[in-house]
Amino acid sequence: MTDKTAVLLLQMGGPDSLAAIEPFLYNLFSDRDIIRIGPAFLQPTVARFIARRRAKKVMEYYRRIGGKSPIRELTKQQGVELEAVLGPDYRCFVAMRYSKPDSAEALAAIAREGITRIIALSLYPHYSRATVGSSINELERELKKSAAQPSLTYIRQFYDRPSYIAALAEKIERGLAGFPNRNAVQLVFSAHGLPQSFIDSGDPYLEHIQATVRLVMESFSDVSHHLAFQSRAGPVKWLEPSTEAKISELAAAGCKQLLMVPLSFVSDHIETLYEIDILYREEATALGITDFRRTEALNSSPAFISCLAELVRSCPGQD
Repeated sequence: MTDKTAVLLLQMGGPDSLAAIEPFLYNLFSDRDIIRIGPAFLQPTVARFIARRRAKKVMEYYRRIGGKSPIRELTKQQGVELEAVLGPDYRCFVAMRYSKPDSAEALAAIAREGITRIIALSLYPHYSRATVGSSINELERELKKSAAQPSLTYIRQFYDRPSYIAALAEKIERGLAGFPNRNAVQLVFSAHGLPQSFIDSGDPYLEHIQATVRLVMESFSDVSHHLAFQSRAGPVKWLEPSTEAKISELAAAGCKQLLMVPLSFVSDHIETLYEIDILYREEATALGITDFRRTEALNSSPAFISCLAELVRSCPGQD
């Protein structure tokens, strides 16, 4: 055994090759924390059908960003940087929800090192049962299969943590500095969408997102801002307005300078690299917006890694 503490970074994951897209989609659509398709015993069959049907279209998106998601490498790098800041008493591991390395592999790696204390740190700043909840449920299912029963502490959210707000504000300030007149810029916070039914049933995601925007904007009272939601799928009602609709609305009002702020994404992924950088940029340009930019994702910025280290150190027993 060892006195080290494992910090387990929980993230969504993504396909690391074009061939991995269909298995990734299958894992996603099999998850009943996100979507319930008929009775549980039928969902794997339906998920396989949906994944096969959608894979060809999604493959083209990934081709346009280099043929894979960079989220695995980016999350591992966050772990490397975090471990360096925390020091020798900590070891960082990664558990992806829908790709590799998954929770089973991460727990096995922790057990091999003889570590019996785990801090599971969600890399989703805003809690939702579809993201944080799903990752925790999967981790607990795998723990039940394991002979080892480590002590486990969860960090489920950090949407209002001052150090997280400061890390976001730093990226926005850097983005605004590139414009000739920041007062003419429209900020659009673009968060991952969620079906409205989740919010209606008590999911706190929207409240958390709104709190983050309010806290960040305390540093930017001279800039106009908006909140919108991207990445919707399926026929159900989603949170509104959509990012596409908000861009169209701003263009119609004469907006020429737009700074997109990816919210709820702490690492670059398909949502930033394709949806914002390619799809929304093309739409904005066609609508007459002449200066369309995006703030950098947090990735491994020192301010963000410092935030994560602070979250870990604030856990009980980490004095």
